[in-house]
Amino acid sequence: MGVIDPKKAPLKTGSIYPEPYGAMMAGRSSLRLGDAGGLTQFGANLIILQPGALSSLRHWHQAEDEFVMVTEGECVLVQDAGETVMRAGDCAAFPAGVADGHHFINRSDAEARFLVVGSRAPNEVATYSDIDMKMVNEGGKVRFTHKDGTPWEGPR
Repeated sequence: MGVIDPKKAPLKTGSIYPEPYGAMMAGRSSLRLGDAGGLTQFGANLIILQPGALSSLRHWHQAEDEFVMVTEGECVLVQDAGETVMRAGDCAAFPAGVADGHHFINRSDAEARFLVVGSRAPNEVATYSDIDMKMVNEGGKVRFTHKDGTPWEGPR
């Protein structure tokens, strides 16, 4: 494929999270650079956070590694151990199976961007640290459950 024109990459806004959590992702979008390049074994997305926006709910993956590099602006990485301010050039890694929930918040008054590279496991479970929810992906079919595995019917 070669060179990818970011202006032609699919732009995803919003979230697949069920409500009320989907609404919490306002101000977040992602350029699907890996998809634009035809990648199938891992994803590469440029996440764009407007001031005040969250990247996701705090989560960790059972089967997928994630690597993040801030490319523009400043955001705060929130993990179980606390918060870390990250600026352009700063990197973080989240190995599969490590139960350390993470997400990014843009607390600045300017747009922030970071590149996320992650594996694409055919079957995956993401656990959300601060709420009673899991995302289960089985062969591309995504569903949400409570942490005990019962079907998601909204917050308890």
